[in-house]
Amino acid sequence: MARPRVGVAVLTMGTRPDELRALLDAVAAQDEAAGRIVVVGNGTGTLPELPEGVTGVELPENRGVSGGRNVAIETLRAFGDVDVVVDLDDDGLLVDTDVFRRLADLYEGDDALGVVSFRIADETGETQRRHVPRLGAKDPMRGGEVTTFLGGGHGLSMVMLDEIGGWPEDFFFTHEETDMAWRALDAGWKVVYEPKLLLQHPKTSPARHAVYYRMTARNRVWLAKRNLPALLVPVYLGVWTLLTLARTRSLPGLASWFAGFAEGVRHSCGPRHPMRWSTVRHMTRLGRPPVI
Repeated sequence: MARPRVGVAVLTMGTRPDELRALLDAVAAQDEAAGRIVVVGNGTGTLPELPEGVTGVELPENRGVSGGRNVAIETLRAFGDVDVVVDLDDDGLLVDTDVFRRLADLYEGDDALGVVSFRIADETGETQRRHVPRLGAKDPMRGGEVTTFLGGGHGLSMVMLDEIGGWPEDFFFTHEETDMAWRALDAGWKVVYEPKLLLQHPKTSPARHAVYYRMTARNRVWLAKRNLPALLVPVYLGVWTLLTLARTRSLPGLASWFAGFAEGVRHSCGPRHPMRWSTVRHMTRLGRPPVI
């Protein structure tokens, strides 16, 4: 394929103007420039002043990670000259200047490459275990094909997005990356973790969000209902219920989790497109069958 053209999407709620500016400065410092840069203000009102050449989109309400990123994709798609969408968290930082060049090399060399997941590490260089997208992996420097990817920093093939669709907007946040990865894998695209592509990001816990427990349970149910063969839906949800009971030490958190689980069971999550059993086997060979 021709040299892929990179477009950057950054979602912000307007609460980190200094970090956002540092990230945009790091994007501008790349040795292979992004052709387009879009910043979506997710219910921010007025965005801060943006550098020249950066397109700002101000949304009147917070549409969540999924909804905001869909707006960014549509904005980049409308330009007609973006082949790879790079999503970056607004409090992340590209510390290396060759990230886009390395990313374009990967896509240039493999027409089947759909998603490239960056490595996320804090300012000390530590990568949290939850940021290594494979089971039982303690080494964050081990790359290769995987079955999910990291939301904070990644590349998405625009051709892939044209085929499988965008982010599941109803999810708002949590598990939206796994939903997209499963759809990509089922359509024959590769999902690759490339640790040489680094996004520096402060160490955080997803449970810092007040609605985390509810949404993670609700979206877990929706993920299964949307994507899994019928036989695997109760297996997947049963495994995750047991894991949640074993791991969660907060009684209010557990109550919120079960409320979210019930919400996911009661409410629709959009059209159901169960993956093929050949995709289940492929994911199993990659080390993560879709039951955990």
